[in-house]
Amino acid sequence: MDALERKQHLFGRRASRAPSGSLRQSLRLALFAGVLFLGVDVATAQPARSFPAAPDLSAALAPVVMSDLAAGGVPGAVVLVGANDRTVYRAAFGLRALEPAPAPMSADDIFDLASLTKVVATTTAVMQLVEAGRIQLDEPAATYWPAFAANGKGAITIRQLLTHTSGLAPDLDVLANWNGLEAGLDRAAATAPVRPAGVAFAYSDINFIVLGAIVARVSGEPLEAYVQRHIFEPLGMTDTGFDPPVSSLVRIAATDYEQGRLRWGEVQDPTADRMGGVAGHAGVFSTADDLARFARMLLHGGELDGARILKPETVALMTRPAVLPGGTRRGLGWDMSSAYSVGMDQAFGPSSYGHTGYTGCLLWIDPDTQSYLIILTSRLHPEGHGDVKLLRKDLGQLVGALTKRSPATASLQAARSVSALGGRGAY
Repeated sequence: MDALERKQHLFGRRASRAPSGSLRQSLRLALFAGVLFLGVDVATAQPARSFPAAPDLSAALAPVVMSDLAAGGVPGAVVLVGANDRTVYRAAFGLRALEPAPAPMSADDIFDLASLTKVVATTTAVMQLVEAGRIQLDEPAATYWPAFAANGKGAITIRQLLTHTSGLAPDLDVLANWNGLEAGLDRAAATAPVRPAGVAFAYSDINFIVLGAIVARVSGEPLEAYVQRHIFEPLGMTDTGFDPPVSSLVRIAATDYEQGRLRWGEVQDPTADRMGGVAGHAGVFSTADDLARFARMLLHGGELDGARILKPETVALMTRPAVLPGGTRRGLGWDMSSAYSVGMDQAFGPSSYGHTGYTGCLLWIDPDTQSYLIILTSRLHPEGHGDVKLLRKDLGQLVGALTKRSPATASLQAARSVSALGGRGAY
C-alpha cells in the first residue's frame, strides 16, 4: 500500500454525492458558537518592545477572522504576526475540517501552500544556484534545459520566468490525457508562447514548473530533495515539504473533493497533482511557525540561527522591486504590487513583498518595520470554493496599521462590519 493508498484508507472515499449546500450551511451554523469560543480561547498575543503596546491584538484581529468564518468565507484559519524577530500574535480559529467529521483548528496545523511554493521553495532554490554561479538570471532557460527551446522559447530567460514576463500560458492543459512528472515536463517543454517575452506581466504556473525542472537538472537532485536539504532542514522547518507523511494527516487542513474523494494531505493543484505532487509552482505543505522561520531568515539577510540560506546581497536582489510592463511591481518570484497582492502593497510599506496561494494562504514581509503577516486557510474545503480576499485585505490593513503605529485600527474594524456584507469575490 503506497502513501496515497494509505491516505485513502484512513479517510475513505466518498460513497455518495456531497451533502447539499444548505446542509453544509446548517453544519456551519450549528458549529459557529464553538468556532467563536475556539478563536478566543487559543488566540495569544505576546508584547514586543517596539510593537504598539496599546492595542490588544486579539481584540483587534480575532473579530475580523470570526466575522469571515460566520460569513462562510473559510472554515478555519491560523494567523501569525511577527515583529522584531518575535511572534507577537499567533491564533487558530474555527475548523481544519468540516468533513468527514468536524475537527478543530490548531495553531500548528499544516496547510497546502499552493503558489507559496513558488517563493518558499523554487525561487529560493534558483537564487541559491545563482549565488553558486550555476545559473545566470539573464541566460536563456534553454541553456539549462535544451528541450525547453522548442516552439520559439529559446530566448526566454530565467529572469523572465521569475517575473512572469515569459509570454507563456497560465497553465498546462489538464483536460488533455497525460499523467506523471515526465509527461508534465514534456508538455512544459513543448508549450508555445502565447505572446512575445518581455512585453507583459502575465502570471503563469508554467514559468515555475520550468524553474523547478531547471533546479533539478542543474543541481542533480530532485526538486523535493533539493529544497529539503538546502532550505527546509537547515532552517529547522520540520513540518515543511512536498508530499507530507501519513503521520502528519491528523494536523493537515483538508481541501476539496476530487472525483468523489476528499483530498487530505494531497496537493490540491490539478497540474501538480497530475505530476505526482511535486512541481515548482505548487505542492509544498507547511505551518505558520515554519513560515515564520522562513520570514525571519529573509529579514535577517538570508540567515537564521547560524544557518545561511542566502547571502544578504542575494536577498536584496531577489526582493528589489522592478516595474514591469503595465505598471506591475515584482521582485524575483516575489509579488509587491499587482492584481495578486490583495491590498498588501497599500497596507504595508513600499519595500514590502510577499505571495498568496490559491488554497487561501498568504505570507507578507515588511523589512522597513521588520514585521510579517501569515494567514493560512483552506478556503476550498469542502465544496471547492470559498473566499479569503476580504479576510486577507482586512487583516493586512489592521496589521500594517499596527506595525506603522497608525491609529487606524478602530475605523478599520468598523468598516469590516460593513464590508463583510458584500463584495466577495471568487478568489
